[in-house]
Amino acid sequence: MPERVELWWARRQFSKGVDVPYPVGTYREQWAAYPALIRQYHPDRNAGITLTQVPPAADVLLLWQCEAGHTFAATPSEQRERPGGKRRRSAWCPECAALANPPRIATRPSGAERMPRRKPTRTLCAKTPELPVGEPFVSVCAPKPASAVEARMRADVFATLAVTPGFTAIRTSRPFFDHLEVWPDILLPELRIALEYDTVGKHGLEHVGKREEADRRKDRVIRAAGWEVVRVRTGRLEPIGPHDIVMSSWTTRSSGLVVEALRGIRGALFVDAYLR
Repeated sequence: MPERVELWWARRQFSKGVDVPYPVGTYREQWAAYPALIRQYHPDRNAGITLTQVPPAADVLLLWQCEAGHTFAATPSEQRERPGGKRRRSAWCPECAALANPPRIATRPSGAERMPRRKPTRTLCAKTPELPVGEPFVSVCAPKPASAVEARMRADVFATLAVTPGFTAIRTSRPFFDHLEVWPDILLPELRIALEYDTVGKHGLEHVGKREEADRRKDRVIRAAGWEVVRVRTGRLEPIGPHDIVMSSWTTRSSGLVVEALRGIRGALFVDAYLR
């Protein structure tokens, strides 16, 4: 059960036999991927304990303050998972989220009018073509690239590898968000490898919390279709797959690191045959 930060700190002092069980900066790298939480945390509201002294998985109640001035208590895990699909900075605050989506008051019909509830059925998009599982194709549903860095990465990769460009989707065996297809950032069809570029984004909400869980699910769907995934993880994001690459940003040397990752999956002899 979560406990107040003062009690949690005192218990850690007792169990470790020291006045400062976690020195300042101990967990700086782990919290660096959550800039919105760093802005919301105030040591003076948490017994003088800095965020870098708190393990991200600690079962402790901390006090936070959103940019609208709302103060609330939450554990580190609750805060890291709170954004979900939201992009607003206030999505990190439960009070702001409640104000943005007030609960609806439902009126219950009288006995004669009451009908049994039916579980809604999910409808899959009918625009996915009938193709073999694992087949790459150009999807009409695929989102357009929204990142300039992603466009640069695509240009560098195809300048390095003589593989077929232009594909935007992979036909899958099971649904992914109401589609029997997934849309990786870059497809290398001859190698059967998908590339993804991950960053925390402007507000630190991308590829963290529930969005990271969606990335993991997407990778499982891709692998089930017979492909492999390489994620380029930036902004202090940790790798989530066996072939992921961690770097500060995409540079001129990055395409070489991607090629090394591809060699580790398909073998140097096979990959080098596609080098320009």
